[in-house]
Amino acid sequence: MVLRAELTSGWRRVSRGALELLLPRACLVCGGAMDAADSGLACGRCWSRLPLLPKPWCPRCGHPQAAHPAAHRPATTACRVCAQLHPQCTIARSVCWVPHAASSPMLAALKYQGWWAIADAMAERMVRAGREVLEGLERPVFVPVPLASGRLRERGFNQSAHLARALAARTGGVALDAVLVRTRATVSQTQLTPGERLVNVQSAFAVPVLRRAAIRGRSLVLVDDVLTTGATLNACAVALLDGGASQIRYWTFGRARSDADRP
Repeated sequence: MVLRAELTSGWRRVSRGALELLLPRACLVCGGAMDAADSGLACGRCWSRLPLLPKPWCPRCGHPQAAHPAAHRPATTACRVCAQLHPQCTIARSVCWVPHAASSPMLAALKYQGWWAIADAMAERMVRAGREVLEGLERPVFVPVPLASGRLRERGFNQSAHLARALAARTGGVALDAVLVRTRATVSQTQLTPGERLVNVQSAFAVPVLRRAAIRGRSLVLVDDVLTTGATLNACAVALLDGGASQIRYWTFGRARSDADRP
């Protein structure tokens, strides 16, 4: 039996090596050949080039403070990014800057191209970079930012839901896809100003009455692919709090630079 198992394992390794020789795997970010140790959709070189948010971070919103060191900032000056978040959002964390030559193609692959498997590798890095989001949560509840029904039909998937499920799988939590819904379609936030973003998503989300028991009195982790101005996450937070949640936390893979962060 041992000999048979060793022969089977050896045959699998030979077969895998032959397949990779004939059909080498390519990184979906850089297009280069994947190394034997690369197990995902992006190569290790591209993951290593992610523009990670540099420390020190603001303890609440997780935004880098290098541009405004606390030692050189008046004690009365609040973090400008914190001021953009909903007052009942207790913590927000992200992994890396966007746009960027490494992070943007990864997000595009997840969001527009249907490469769902990359969500697990993103979730791995989200947990590694922002584990403090989970502090005090015995069994984290992840709520993805929902898509409008028309956009969901068009794409066939919700990238934030894939991230939420991957985070739940890695943390022993649960992803609740149906507790938050869009009540109306909104235009893409990409080209809108901060003020237009607020108007665009205002009252665009709700918690169905039959779903409220699932979140009543609970601290929820709101999951999205990118945090830009916080308008979408804030609008979701309003709906969840109105639906009975006690507290909200934000978790995203990417974060857009503010004017003060630009090199």
